[in-house]
Amino acid sequence: MKTALAFASAFLLSFFVSSAQAQQNALPPLVTTSGVGEVRATPDQITFQTGVEIRAKTLEEARREADKRTTALISYLKKNGVEDKHVQTAYLSIQPIYSGEYGQTTPQSYMATRSISVTLTKLNKYDELMSGLYNAGANRVDGISYQSTQLKKHQEEARKKAVQEARQKAVSLASELGAKVGRPYQINEGGSNAPGPIMYKSMMVRQEAAMDGGGNTLALGELLITSTVEVSFILE
Repeated sequence: MKTALAFASAFLLSFFVSSAQAQQNALPPLVTTSGVGEVRATPDQITFQTGVEIRAKTLEEARREADKRTTALISYLKKNGVEDKHVQTAYLSIQPIYSGEYGQTTPQSYMATRSISVTLTKLNKYDELMSGLYNAGANRVDGISYQSTQLKKHQEEARKKAVQEARQKAVSLASELGAKVGRPYQINEGGSNAPGPIMYKSMMVRQEAAMDGGGNTLALGELLITSTVEVSFILE
């Protein structure tokens, strides 16, 4: 008898504890909305890679000529106001070139490629700099990207706009149902984008356009920074 009573008491206690926990774990009435924030910003710097591709009979000739031209490019950049911290030699690559004949083991020539990463903050010098690099021996430009030094600030502003939009949606939905929006219950950020690189045609084509009187070939436009959020608000 005592054993049965003890078992029943334990069962009831477990039931009430489980019920209390279930009530604690129950979600409050919620409204969940998403928001997107956008900020447009004018770029204030450009990054790109310039460099040389040299083909020569011997490996040493290719390397020597690539080094010579790279030194000339770096010298030109520094003489034209590009700071040392904004000029970085990226890599040196030497590749043997074969004629394609089956079984050939001796390279016909060698290709040396050397690249320099450049950050340009004086955007009004872009076209002049490109022409000068070409004349100094560069024969390639890659990965041109417009950037903003205030990117974090713009991302924060876009995030705030996204949250505001999410709340406005929640208020609109709740008011249609006769409810009010309370405090946020959960917030998930979808992320903020980083403006990507803008690719251009080869330097040769751009230089020909400039020489033909094309004038300024740089159109800055705007960077679009976006942020997305999903917010759950408690309904009152």
